Amino acid sequence: MSDAVLALILILSLLLAIATVRFFKTLDNDFWRAAATPIIAGAGAGILIRLIDLGHSLHPVVIGVTVTIAALYSRLTGDESEPAEGMLLGAASGAAASIPLVINTDWELSAFTMCVIAGAVAGYGITFAAFHVADKTRQLILDVITAALAAGAAHIPLALKRAGVSEPRIAVITATAIPLLGIITVFKQWPDVRAELRHEASLGFIDDVDVRPTAHPFLRLGRAGWNSPGAHREFVRVANRIALRKRQQRNRSEEMARLYQLEIIKLRMQLQNMTRIDHDTLRKRKTTQEEEQIADSR
Repeated sequence: MSDAVLALILILSLLLAIATVRFFKTLDNDFWRAAATPIIAGAGAGILIRLIDLGHSLHPVVIGVTVTIAALYSRLTGDESEPAEGMLLGAASGAAASIPLVINTDWELSAFTMCVIAGAVAGYGITFAAFHVADKTRQLILDVITAALAAGAAHIPLALKRAGVSEPRIAVITATAIPLLGIITVFKQWPDVRAELRHEASLGFIDDVDVRPTAHPFLRLGRAGWNSPGAHREFVRVANRIALRKRQQRNRSEEMARLYQLEIIKLRMQLQNMTRIDHDTLRKRKTTQEEEQIADSR
């Protein structure tokens, strides 16, 4: 198998793996809508890198800075997200950036690994700045630092190659490590999500019995006592969005915090309506079953 074919297979495999991990994290199956802007921005960055490096060897600094600009564009025009999701979407953007670089070149696998690693670092850093810092000047400083870190990270494949690791192995490890990091962050974050939902339960917006199956990475995939698994997954998505907005609210100005609070109130009402509808449905089904049992006994 040629390096170009392997690179294209890894690009497709990585995008599918990122979509799967993101669904596991958010239970949102509309990955391509969320990833559209990062992928398009990444493809544009790849074309720009190809034009800059045409006829020369790949420059990690060019890759790091360019994919960081793509990540910044995605932050300004795409959906809000948290750093872990920013890392996944940044890696997807990097994979898209590598496509123009693996066609008719001599550094297909190096281009793939450098773009994906730089994209993951840039996506995480850019989203971290937006998530934790409200001041625009400080955000800009963090963005510059992110570009430097992404450029430094793009040197990793070259260092591994000089250490004797083959390019195919580096590429496969990269395509495997990014989704694994995404899964690890899900389990790392779930205690924080559980704490936020416990607070919601103490306020009476959700039931205590719904806290653990809504926060736990595996339990939330099932029915959790609800009438419909699909309804429970939608409940989980809304509840986790509340937890996310509450964490974002703490790092915002008073005006932005009020806007987040309005959204939280709206989502709380949605949760209460969903819980009421599900309980009514379960109550009616139980009543119907009891009536059928009485009729059968007669």
